[in-house]
Amino acid sequence: MSAFWIKALQLFLSLSILIVLHEGGHYVAARIFKTRVEKFFLFFDVKFALFKKKIGDTVYGIGWLPLGGYVKISGMIDESMDTEQMAKPPQPWEFRSKPAWQRLIIMLGGVTVNLILGFFIFMMIQFYWGKNVVPVDGLPNGFEVSQHMKDLGFQDGDLILKVDGEELESQLEISSHIMLRNAEIITTKHQNGDIEDISIPKDYSKTLFAAGEMVPFNPIIPSVIDSVFADTPAEKAGLKKGDKILEINGQEITQWNELNKIKAESEGSTLSLAYLSDGELKNIELTPDQNGNIGITPQRNYKFKHLSYSFGESIGEGFSYTYWTLKDYVAQFKFVFTKKGASQLGGFGTIGSLFTPVWDWQSFWHTTAFISIILAFMNILPIPALDGGHVMFLLYEMITGRKPNEKVLEVAQMIGILILLTLVVYANGNDIYRYFFK
Repeated sequence: MSAFWIKALQLFLSLSILIVLHEGGHYVAARIFKTRVEKFFLFFDVKFALFKKKIGDTVYGIGWLPLGGYVKISGMIDESMDTEQMAKPPQPWEFRSKPAWQRLIIMLGGVTVNLILGFFIFMMIQFYWGKNVVPVDGLPNGFEVSQHMKDLGFQDGDLILKVDGEELESQLEISSHIMLRNAEIITTKHQNGDIEDISIPKDYSKTLFAAGEMVPFNPIIPSVIDSVFADTPAEKAGLKKGDKILEINGQEITQWNELNKIKAESEGSTLSLAYLSDGELKNIELTPDQNGNIGITPQRNYKFKHLSYSFGESIGEGFSYTYWTLKDYVAQFKFVFTKKGASQLGGFGTIGSLFTPVWDWQSFWHTTAFISIILAFMNILPIPALDGGHVMFLLYEMITGRKPNEKVLEVAQMIGILILLTLVVYANGNDIYRYFFK
């Protein structure tokens, strides 16, 4: 099976799990407060459904449009825009008849499930698989440092000892500390053995982002191939595990990062490679796919340290991982509200690219937990039509003691739907543009 279909299947399975559980959070909370749920659907059933069955008061089904899912709660202004029902007298089983605090809990049910699910998966990953970290002595060649970091005094071959006075658990975390966690003082060890404290200017991450240096510290890795994925330009050209790339387009390389730079500069044009395979010098030409990939991964020379956790320890690790995943994701929004950041927004194609081109359960569950955390944050944004929009109006009601006018809610819902559709079209349009033109 090709890498594309493996990623597509993982995306489909992951989103199906997350949608059912998110909507299940609303459903369970509604039923606890004896609120009628008319529909519970995985995917949208525009005009028709692939499957549906009524059990009690609820129709359960699977729609044909895989852009999400929904529960239709009686007496609630939602994406169904069922104004006929709202024109009738309120019934005791309807959403609008319940106290504001109960309606708030119902609306927070989906987000709550997403957060709990993300935490639970991260916790179980730590418990079952543990984690690998790269200690200070785990990078034999140190880091290749971006130009703007060199301007501050960092050098190629550096290792990171401390961030703001605290030892770094894994060397591979340093770029996150710079870009997302506002590190101020980095204690680095240069190749000559000198140890230096280097100050990071405030908001320097924005300078790095504008310069395209999103990963300012890249481990120096030899240009040796570890994996070649099926049905990719590399496989079709005959590359295999263990081959060492010596030249690209006539330029000699020794590091994997040099390969990536030349490939990016080529902007998808054909590459001429000279490489060593089983002691024999060979030459080939290959053209990257529409995403700029050729289908190979490096033979990493990291020296990992494996950490195992008891069930009790994994709870703390899972909580910590969930906290930093959410905090780092929120921190990325400072880049989104820039011209360059907006151009990098992506839709289902971008989400699908998070999955590995080979099926690996640890990676699958890790990515699913990450998406669950993202969904929790995105859904709680105060945009009408999202859970956060409903929460915003409910908080207004609880603070003022007055319900918002239903006509206002209807207009806000329509505006929210328009905003969301615009964002969906824009994000997926970016994916399509990158696929065909970059």
